[in-house]
Amino acid sequence: MQNLKKLLHVAMITFMIMLHMGCKKEHDSPDSRRGQVIGTVTDANGEPISGVKITLSGINEEDQVTMSGDDGKYSFVDVTYRTHAVTFEKDGWMAVGLTVTAAGFNEGGVATVDVDLVSASARIIGTVTDALNAGQPLSGVTVSIGAVGGTVISDNNGRFVIPNLIENSYNVSFTKAGYVTIVRTISPADFVDGVVTLNIQMGSEELLPGLTAVDLQGAEKWYYNEYRGGRNADAYPHWDWACNYMSTLDFRGAWQEQNEGTTLQIRNNGDERNNPADMDVFDSFVYGSKLITEENKILSLRAQTHNADAAAPAYFGVQVVDLSAPQPKTEKVGEIRTHAGGYADFDFDLSAYVGKEVIIAIGIYRQSTGDYWKQVVLRAIRFADRKVENWDWLPGTEVINGWKLSQQTARSTMPHTKKMFTGLSPISGNRDNYVDAYRAWRNVSHIASEWMFMPLKKDPEVFPSEGYIIKTRNTPEVDTKVPEAYMYAKFSIAGGSNRLTLSTRNFGSNFTYFKLTAIGNDGTVTHLSPASNTAQEASPADDGCWRFKHGDGGAGNPEGYALFSYDLSAFNGTDVTLALGVYNGEANTGENKLVIHNIKIN
Repeated sequence: MQNLKKLLHVAMITFMIMLHMGCKKEHDSPDSRRGQVIGTVTDANGEPISGVKITLSGINEEDQVTMSGDDGKYSFVDVTYRTHAVTFEKDGWMAVGLTVTAAGFNEGGVATVDVDLVSASARIIGTVTDALNAGQPLSGVTVSIGAVGGTVISDNNGRFVIPNLIENSYNVSFTKAGYVTIVRTISPADFVDGVVTLNIQMGSEELLPGLTAVDLQGAEKWYYNEYRGGRNADAYPHWDWACNYMSTLDFRGAWQEQNEGTTLQIRNNGDERNNPADMDVFDSFVYGSKLITEENKILSLRAQTHNADAAAPAYFGVQVVDLSAPQPKTEKVGEIRTHAGGYADFDFDLSAYVGKEVIIAIGIYRQSTGDYWKQVVLRAIRFADRKVENWDWLPGTEVINGWKLSQQTARSTMPHTKKMFTGLSPISGNRDNYVDAYRAWRNVSHIASEWMFMPLKKDPEVFPSEGYIIKTRNTPEVDTKVPEAYMYAKFSIAGGSNRLTLSTRNFGSNFTYFKLTAIGNDGTVTHLSPASNTAQEASPADDGCWRFKHGDGGAGNPEGYALFSYDLSAFNGTDVTLALGVYNGEANTGENKLVIHNIKIN
């Protein structure tokens, strides 16, 4: 806080000096008149805020300090008719700096400076450790998010706290002499109960290109056991552009979404052709953090190549970083693979890491310098207890016949760390131009990038303004046991995280049939009924489904959606896979749609 106050003070004084120098009359002819500066401090609802520290600063004048009263009011007397900075500070509120000039005083000698403060109870906290000193706490690190949040210094235990923030996007920098500066980007979705925790290790070596152990600690989770890429509708709808979201993963280097898959490319433009060959370091790669179990220890890649032939194949492979090791290092899994042709399936054994959450990186190597242009096209990244081939679903014993979700897959799915998900896409797109839209999902916790989509019989509508849509076919086949499509994610259920609320709507005069199903790690299946709902029409249907009609709600009318609330407290203390599906409950009624506006766990 002290550094924040100094920063605000310096910024306002600098502004005043510039203004003062630009006002020749005021500079050359000091005004001897004196008056009052008064005002009221309120919140966004107009309610007074007491106990706010208010500082009046002037050029070559001693600061005056006062506090707002119970009615939010404050006053300064004997104030010169000159430029002054007025700063407002209180824990839990964003600090504000305003300016009053000679022109701000009325005929009665009073300048009124009212302010509305923004509640700012969010915090960024964490610990900085020293990789150059066996991971000991590192003091004296300058932690900054710029003028908005100021600067703090890590203490003797390496701890730091940046208080009085709103849940917003920030670039957090960590700087200390003798260490490489580290910058972490956080988004509003990273705040959990108003707090973001950043545990940083400085002085680390680079383990993957551009990434140290510190960077990898914040790697995105690979919660699921299958990721699909590409636009071609092979074995529709399992393989279709609207169902394949591999391009939402964290790719580094040169890559591109193509019809055949998501491609890892050799960087080969201009001076990049002078890059040396390196069969130990990836030229381009995709990576994530994955918990390895006996049930997902075999990594299978369905891939093909471009710009490669038998005489000059593409070289690619898998690398693993175990951050729990005393001295983390990059380890190759199996041999470097070569390929030059159409789709083939390659497997990599991760058995050595069973029981650990490790960093998995899949990448392409530059085998020679010069004009070396190669691409590995990833159609699927899949984890199972055996090699997965062709266009198949993941193997195992189904939790429910026809769902294509195995008990093994459900058990080895990682519990999600986020609790709020949106179905609204910040950027729209279509089959030929969707990568920017998919990438924008990464910053808003979009449902399609955070949950696994299972298109059993029907593809979704990806970019409607009302939200992400899963829907039925127009078919005479009535089935309330096997969904047309569904999404699933696993959560650790506990107090404060044992209620799910779905914000949704549908269209037209037909009912939409849907169901929320809970799947335990032991394979137990429970179809859940909502504890409450606000739909225009809603009622229970066959096999645990609910049917509803609700035509209100949109991007500009979030209050209009129907809310379905589910009590999950019966599962407290357990990890549960939650599956939300849409069903064809009536024959020949068109594409009945379930709009996912948002889902919240609280």
